[in-house]
Amino acid sequence: MKVLIVDDQEINRILPRTHLERLGMQVVEADDGPSALARLSAEPFDVVLLDISMPGLSGIDVCQQVRADPSLRGLKLIAYTAHAFQQTTDEIMAAGFDDLLVKPIRRDTLLRALGLSTPD
Repeated sequence: MKVLIVDDQEINRILPRTHLERLGMQVVEADDGPSALARLSAEPFDVVLLDISMPGLSGIDVCQQVRADPSLRGLKLIAYTAHAFQQTTDEIMAAGFDDLLVKPIRRDTLLRALGLSTPD
């Protein structure tokens, strides 16, 4: 599985990258929305782990652009954010995300969002 992690804060990319690489997944990182869109147009990914609160082009903006692009149909988009209020999570999911994780990301919730079961 090839995963793109998008977050403007490098420290917030470390934990999911570590979990995913330990599972043998190929991980690519982007530090903002425009970089993420450029990567998505240049190479195929199975999943995008997308921070919501980024300066300029937010995660919701990126999600909406991805969902409007027929060439990216079927791409799994997982939002991740520190904002866990119900109204906020409802707005995020309404934007077109497939799932939502709350920071700090836990291994078990990441695996569930990816559609993988936790190994014994």
